[in-house]
Amino acid sequence: MFELFEQYIKKTIPELTEDEIRLMESRCSVRKLRRKEFLLREGEICNEKAFVTKGLFRTFSVGENGAEHILRFIDAGNWLIDPESYFKEQPAKYNIDAIEPTQVVLFHRADFHYLNEQIPHLGKYNQDLFKESVLTLQDQLHMTISGTSEEKYLHFIETHPDIYQRIPLHMVASYLGLSRETLTRIRQGMAGK
Repeated sequence: MFELFEQYIKKTIPELTEDEIRLMESRCSVRKLRRKEFLLREGEICNEKAFVTKGLFRTFSVGENGAEHILRFIDAGNWLIDPESYFKEQPAKYNIDAIEPTQVVLFHRADFHYLNEQIPHLGKYNQDLFKESVLTLQDQLHMTISGTSEEKYLHFIETHPDIYQRIPLHMVASYLGLSRETLTRIRQGMAGK
């Protein structure tokens, strides 16, 4: 599994030396998860950054009525944490589980901090990644508060074309903040055009 991460990190940060990559490998662990297996449960503290090498995750909460509220989907080639829990070292408000069989490379908080200190290019990469995440979140938030149901659906298809094909309709509806019936009506209306 580390080989897939190594391919990604070499392409993303070509300045890394072989020694730096071996240092990263020495400070990580790998894990496979089955479908519906949790990487993080509400109430636990997120102590690891995960890089997804295979599969698909979702971050979600469960309302008092039992309804799931999906915050985001994370597929292979992306980093995964619960930011609030990770950075504040407090119990998570969200769950993270596997939608399909997955593989991750995990870096414990202390190890990742050490790596950032030892590998300057990694530190800069993390700053850039954080900026990109903020911009993506801002775009998602804007669509959530200002887009029509149809615009939200089209935006999801455009921004998540691979994920869209791999998840059930009720998860798409939950992510978009729509009822399954509304989403079905939108899809039927679009198919008729």
